[in-house]
Parts: sequence; structure tokens; C-alpha cells
Amino acid sequence: MEEKKSNKRKHGGIQFVIFVFIIIVLAAFIVALNNVGLLKIDGLKKPKAELTYTNTETKVKEGIYITDVSEVVEEVMPSIVAITSKTIVKSGMFGPFFGGDQYQEGAGSGIIVSKNDTELLILTNNHVVEGAEELQIKFVNDKTVDAKVKGTSERKDVAVVAVQLKDLDDATIESIKIATLGDSNALKVGNGIIAIGNALGYGQSVTTGVVSALNREITIDGKTAKMIQIDAAINGGNSGGALLNASGEVVGINSAKYSAAATSTSASIEGMGFAIPISDVKELITSLMNGEEDKSDATIGIEGYIITEDQSTAYNMPRGFYISKIVEGGGADKANLEIGNIITEINGNKVEDIEDIRDVVYAAKKGDVVKLKISYISGKQYKEKEVDVTLS
Repeated sequence: MEEKKSNKRKHGGIQFVIFVFIIIVLAAFIVALNNVGLLKIDGLKKPKAELTYTNTETKVKEGIYITDVSEVVEEVMPSIVAITSKTIVKSGMFGPFFGGDQYQEGAGSGIIVSKNDTELLILTNNHVVEGAEELQIKFVNDKTVDAKVKGTSERKDVAVVAVQLKDLDDATIESIKIATLGDSNALKVGNGIIAIGNALGYGQSVTTGVVSALNREITIDGKTAKMIQIDAAINGGNSGGALLNASGEVVGINSAKYSAAATSTSASIEGMGFAIPISDVKELITSLMNGEEDKSDATIGIEGYIITEDQSTAYNMPRGFYISKIVEGGGADKANLEIGNIITEINGNKVEDIEDIRDVVYAAKKGDVVKLKISYISGKQYKEKEVDVTLS
């Protein structure tokens, strides 16, 4: 009897172990199914971290990301030309050929913007053609012809040059196109842009980027203008070339870039190029194409500097613009202004900064009259008078 009881206990123990083993296996199997997602039991499966993706189509209503611009470039390239200028450089007594003059070549770019009955008209920068004795235009098919300056604006740094249609063969006429001018006022910071130009005189090259800033106030050679800042590479020879939007429309004229040397800084400068907004000069371009005088280059005909508040207090001088030079034959000369005169007001507004004068003159045209209040020395003290100056 005791052996039977013992055997029953043994069998019972084995059954218990088998039962526990089956339970463990089933539990493990259920956990495995839950983890792979075939069976879900709340409380067994740990929550997973998930990424939430934003639908860019609903967040970005419009925008073009420029990656491949080959189609735009192919369409626009026939409108872009390379410009070579030759300027006479005085060699001096001991220069080449015993003091004979020699030519210095310059490289730039241009944009075909119009055509009349006899001429093909090309837009570029004034500084590309300024002082040039000879100009040559190279078209997309490598045909090179002579050109003449049609009109320029030194202040706006814009020029139009003309090529005679009779100098162009049929193949060249068929290969070129007139560029489409866009609206630079519609540009937004971050818009994709394309720059095309004759970089370093090696031939047309393409760079891309974005609009970095709008209405940047840039001063070059003493002339200040508001420009489009871009991060597309701009190098020597790109001047006068086209800044394009993603549709291939000309929205600017590539004009300048910042460099450490130009800004007298040791900081590394990359990707700071500038273009003239095309919408700002459309009327001017039309005038220059028609051979009309650019009246926007109005000037008083003076040079000098601002007397600051500290200088005014220290030297007992009126605050304003101190005239240090008068251009012969200019408006100030004809109005009998003198070196040492201080302009304290222009058109009734106080002069405390150079912009106070510049803004008035830049908004005027040649032939317009501005009213100046002048402080001048009489004996040992300053007196005032009002003078009308005709801008020249």
C-alpha cells in the first residue's frame, strides 16, 4: 500500500511539473505573439515610441526647391552674352613702347533685353563698360561682334549697349533670344535663384542659391543702393549677368560681392553677392534703350563730410554737411557756394547725416531745384543764408 501511495505521489508530481511547464510555454508564446503584433493584450505589450510626420503639402502652400536647373538654363542661356572691354591705360615715360598707351582688357556679362529695327539691345552694369574704348559681345554660338554704348547711369550702375543687326549673321540671330524680365518685388527671402555670367572671363557659368535678404543697403565707390543679397557665387566677370527666378525670368542684375579686402575685415566672407533689383530700374532701362539722357544722376556738385554733434560742440561749428570741394560747372558752383560753407538744411529739413542730403538728391532729376540753408563764416562767427541750387 505504501508503494502504491508513493507511486501515486510521484505521478502526481510529474503531472504538476508538466502542467506548470505547459503554462510557462503558453505564456511565453502569448507574449511572443503580442510583441510581433499578431495578438494584442493590453498590459503585456510595452508602448513603442513613434515619429509623427508632418504633411509638407499642407504646411508649405508654395515653394520651389531648385536642384536641377538644366531646363531653365537651357532656355535662358541664349539671352546671356559675354562682354569684353578694352580701356586705354597711360603707360608713362618708361612704360612699354617708350611711353605709348596700352589696352587693358576687362570681362563682364550682359542680358539681351530688346531689339529695334536696326539694333540688338543688351543690358549690363555701368562699371562693365565705363571708360571702354572698345566693346565686344560674344553670343551663345561663340559669334563675336563689336558694340557701342547706348546709354548709362553711373548712379544706378546700369548701362545698355547696342549691336547692329547688320553685323549679325542668320545663324546668330536664330540662336539668340530676348530675355523675359520678371518682378523683383515679388521675391521672398529663401526663394531659389540662378545666376549666370562670364565668371573670370572664362565663359558662361551657372551658380545657384537662395535670396538671402532684400533691400540691403550697399555702398560701392561712394554710391549707395538697395540690392538683393544672394548666396550664389558671384565672381569677377559675373557683373552685368542675369539673376533668375525658378521660372527663368530676370529678377536682378548681378553686380557685386563682399570680400574681406573690400570690407577691411579679417573675417572670412562667403556667399555674399548682390544684384540690382530689376523692378527698380525698368523705367531707366527703357530710357537708356531709347537713347534718352539719364536724368536720375542728378548732383549738387560738392564733396565733403558731416559735422557731427560732438564736433559741433568741440569746435563751435554748426551741425551739417561741410563742403570741402566744389565741382567746377556744377550746380553748387553756379550758385556761388564756397569751400567751408556748411549745409544745415535741404528743402526745409535738417541735415544731420549724409543720407539727409542723398535721399533728396536721389529722388530728384537733373534740372530740379533744391533749397539749401547755408552757414558761412562772416568775421569770427557763422551767419545763415538760403540758396537755390539747380541739380546738374
